[in-house]
Amino acid sequence: MLVKDWMSREVVTVDAEDSMETAVKRMKEHRIRLLPVLMKRDVLVGVLSDGDIKRASASDATSLDVHELIYLLGRLKVKDIMTRDPITVGWDHTVEETAELLLEHKIPGVPVLGPEGRLAGVITQSDIFRVLISLTGVGKRGIQFALRIEDRPGTIKAVADVIRSHGGRLVSILTSYEGVPKGFRKVYLRAFSIRRPELERLLETLAGLGQLLYMVDHLENRRVLFNA
Repeated sequence: MLVKDWMSREVVTVDAEDSMETAVKRMKEHRIRLLPVLMKRDVLVGVLSDGDIKRASASDATSLDVHELIYLLGRLKVKDIMTRDPITVGWDHTVEETAELLLEHKIPGVPVLGPEGRLAGVITQSDIFRVLISLTGVGKRGIQFALRIEDRPGTIKAVADVIRSHGGRLVSILTSYEGVPKGFRKVYLRAFSIRRPELERLLETLAGLGQLLYMVDHLENRRVLFNA
């Protein structure tokens, strides 16, 4: 999944010569935590985050009253506070690469550069959450099953076929090797339209294909942890 398909294209920006008061108002108005900073409304020269503002307030405004703080924000320019040489991603980067970058640097988002190196958008933590919701299919509700199965050809298909045989329509299948011994993997399947009277029998059959970890039934708000 590429950044260009999930980024915000209508980017709210600020000019490096704008006052901090302008920047703060813009962030509050649009309820955002990251502002790309442009020079002459064209070239990306930095970013301004809520973290930058908090750091500036802590160092320059700790002992100021409200009126003095407003005065200070009016005098300070964005270029005095912004993070220069910002971390960016290309719009052909994957969402996973971007998520790793945000986590590594503990930042709320990054500007996205298009083919010509110009600002094309912004991708934030909220956009990453949207991707997660889409990938997992949680919006479809239904039931999610988690199992630990052997890592060999055909094991995931066998689990999926069992769910389908009970009327289930699969929304997503995700797998992971985290926290399992060599030769195994975790698989997470979400399905809806499962025939409820057959659910217990379905669980028994799945238990014969691997180790059931949990089941979350969103429709009936039922959560079962196996071997917890």
